[in-house]
Amino acid sequence: MSSEAPPPPQNYEPGLHSIAYVTTPNENSAKTLARLLVERKLAACVNIIPGIMSIYEWEGKINEDQEQLLMIKTRTSRVNELSKFVRDNHPYSVAEVISVPIENGNPPYLEWLSKTIPEGKN
Repeated sequence: MSSEAPPPPQNYEPGLHSIAYVTTPNENSAKTLARLLVERKLAACVNIIPGIMSIYEWEGKINEDQEQLLMIKTRTSRVNELSKFVRDNHPYSVAEVISVPIENGNPPYLEWLSKTIPEGKN
């Protein structure tokens, strides 16, 4: 066992980063949108989760569709810009874009998010 003191905890400002969720109709549209978001520095990382089943009401009818879910890690200050980009580049007429703030996490990962995604104007 080492006699060295552990490093001091790094403080994270809760809500500095967010996770945005976006559904797409297929793998191709998911990959295209994910790549564009990362290339444009609107996302540091996008996880594509295949094979989700969405049940929803649309235009008075209950629908069941297989979709892909994008889990997008970004700065909270970039969520509005990310949402507009998704609306402009998504195959659905009404794209799902919802976000939740990241309250805490692995400090090196959160630091990487900050370094990867430039500040935005919120």
